[in-house]
Amino acid sequence: MAELVAAGKVRALGLSEVSAATLRRAHAVHPIAALQNEYSLWSRNPEQGTPAAARELGVALVAFSPLARGFLTDAPPDVDALPASDIRRGMPRFGSAHYPADLALRHEVARIAADAGLTLPQPALAWVVSRGPHVIALPGTRSVTHLRENLSVLDLDVPGEALDAADHVLDATTVHGARYDESTLAEVDTERCGRAG
Repeated sequence: MAELVAAGKVRALGLSEVSAATLRRAHAVHPIAALQNEYSLWSRNPEQGTPAAARELGVALVAFSPLARGFLTDAPPDVDALPASDIRRGMPRFGSAHYPADLALRHEVARIAADAGLTLPQPALAWVVSRGPHVIALPGTRSVTHLRENLSVLDLDVPGEALDAADHVLDATTVHGARYDESTLAEVDTERCGRAG
């Protein structure tokens, strides 16, 4: 990949779903511009070192699924209504063994948001953005209304108490279920944290 940059065929290099150790190894060969990892209140595995390594190396950390694959929105996914091809159907977190317990935690975060006069996605996104100036939240959306709501977070003054409370409710020790099944986890070079995977 570094040779492609030298040849002028690629402007910058980015990586996805890698650990801090892999980021450091890659950056030693050629500067990495961006690292895209799943990161949200519900997915904390990057906290094993990736944000600090990215900050130290001057790498933008692009947090994909900052709304936890729809879990931290005003209408969490109804797993039974998802198309058979939806990736979430195969994720342990969305399985019947874990999802109900996580929905109870989500209810607590929704209460925290409401008490602060916010929608549920607003403190969830604000929490991701608060991780550092090098962290960029990349929420997906299917409507202009949700896009505007997501962007509004940049101008909101979300109370630190609300962020701390949400952080406490959904952390690596409270979330139920892994992000991926064991075979997929074996292919993804991200750190594991707590029982959440």
